[in-house]
Amino acid sequence: MDLTPYAGRWVALIDEQVVGIGATAVAAQQAASHNRSRERVRIYFVEPAGGEPLPFDPLLERLRPLLAQQNMPVYLVGGAVRDALLGRVSHDLDFVVPRNGIKLAFAIGDALHMPAYTLDSERDTGRVVVPGSGTTLDFARFRGADLTADLFDRDFTVNALALPATAKTQLSLIDPTGGLADLQAQTLRLPHANALTADPVRALRAVRLAHTLGFVLEPETQMLVKSAAHLLKTVSNERVREELTKILNTAVPHSALLQLFQLNLLSVILPEVAALDGIIQSPPHHEPVLEHTISVLSWLVRIETAVFDADATLQEVELQQVQHMLAPYAQQLHHYFARPIDGGVAGRLLLRLGAVLHDIGKRQTRTVDENGRIRFFGHEAVGADLAAVRLHQLTFSNTAVAHVKATVAGHMRPLLLVSEQRQPSRRAVYRYFRATGQAGLDICLLALADSLATHAGMGDKEEWMRLVDLVGALLEFYFGKYNEVIKPTPLLNGTDIIQILNLQPGPEVGRILRLIEEAQASGEIATRPEAILLAQQVRE
Repeated sequence: MDLTPYAGRWVALIDEQVVGIGATAVAAQQAASHNRSRERVRIYFVEPAGGEPLPFDPLLERLRPLLAQQNMPVYLVGGAVRDALLGRVSHDLDFVVPRNGIKLAFAIGDALHMPAYTLDSERDTGRVVVPGSGTTLDFARFRGADLTADLFDRDFTVNALALPATAKTQLSLIDPTGGLADLQAQTLRLPHANALTADPVRALRAVRLAHTLGFVLEPETQMLVKSAAHLLKTVSNERVREELTKILNTAVPHSALLQLFQLNLLSVILPEVAALDGIIQSPPHHEPVLEHTISVLSWLVRIETAVFDADATLQEVELQQVQHMLAPYAQQLHHYFARPIDGGVAGRLLLRLGAVLHDIGKRQTRTVDENGRIRFFGHEAVGADLAAVRLHQLTFSNTAVAHVKATVAGHMRPLLLVSEQRQPSRRAVYRYFRATGQAGLDICLLALADSLATHAGMGDKEEWMRLVDLVGALLEFYFGKYNEVIKPTPLLNGTDIIQILNLQPGPEVGRILRLIEEAQASGEIATRPEAILLAQQVRE
């Protein structure tokens, strides 16, 4: 059937016969109802010819014939349309319909032999999950009376774009808010002044999208975001955590952190970090604490690149040295920082959280000595407790909280290990990882970033190379001699100690076991008889 005469319009079809035409789907349906009111009508958009096909997930090609059979219009909206216009492929496809979103999701799931479930019954939203691909298909009822109302209810104009689901080119774009112009100008703009009141989390999303897409917030949107910052206090901690996680996972979290501060958002979501503003530090620091924190995060991102991307072109000599030293452990570190953590985050996020929070104890511990030198004695312990409280409030998992707390608590330890010999003793390495656990690996990279931020680069070459060598040695022991030095295979257990020394169960048993383990890690003992002898000696 040739529908080209109706290009750019909606048609209503019954048995491949046109029974209604309109500029909108509603108009076509109304025309059809006058002509054939009792028969099932199929609503279809006839796309104009000549447009350049947009890039979409290949699954959409399988979907289009199914969506073309519906008795209502189906629209692709949001990020998938935005990304396609930017030449990118999104694997999350969001569709909106006038009604029956959940019903359509289950129908599509059945047709594709894929699982579907109700995502939000109140908003009539269902989801189809594509097994093994990470792709999801969401079908939702309009947010409002019609498509235009739905699009105006979205967060930013660049996300308030739609296409008839069967359309393939930009010629069919539906853009009531001017989103295409903003997309071309690489600008984020709210579709209306009340958008943040409707959902304050959009303030955080503005920062996240700006740094994900490389866009800027237009001036009025900046003003509105800044004015609405206090509204984030009314939002659930879970939603704040989700956006904060996404912000820290961007390629430029340091820039995002600065913008969060400039827009008054940081003082709401991480007040302990915002409170570092204006706290001066003595040399060798060259920045106040907040600026230093942002610099640490910036250097950390570059260190991640140096370690995880062997092909990266590194301009800084310092980073070339880091890359060379850590190259033997790059694969192990990649797996470690990619590991999943309770709560749906990866290990790298905890490393970045540790960097953001590592100095938050400095406000409470700041002192000035008789020579005018500013000091922060014990800031790592105070900061660790503050970090734990804040992360618990943000509903991070207990595993994540404990790990970041250990990172903050131990972030000064590498400085205590640096020596003229550069190579720490086995005992020192054992004690380091006994105190820090797995977080000791995070602290290794954080220490490098902290030093680079403190000195605005390498600083004293000898001191810097001692730190680099120390980190290399710690990683060599951890990944190469874990069962010898970090966690030696036990020579004795608690029952052995109780029987050999005729002790009652209690703290003394644990103390002796720790002494034996440390001696074993240090290379002082290696056999069971030696362990028994040591146990008898420390008991005497």
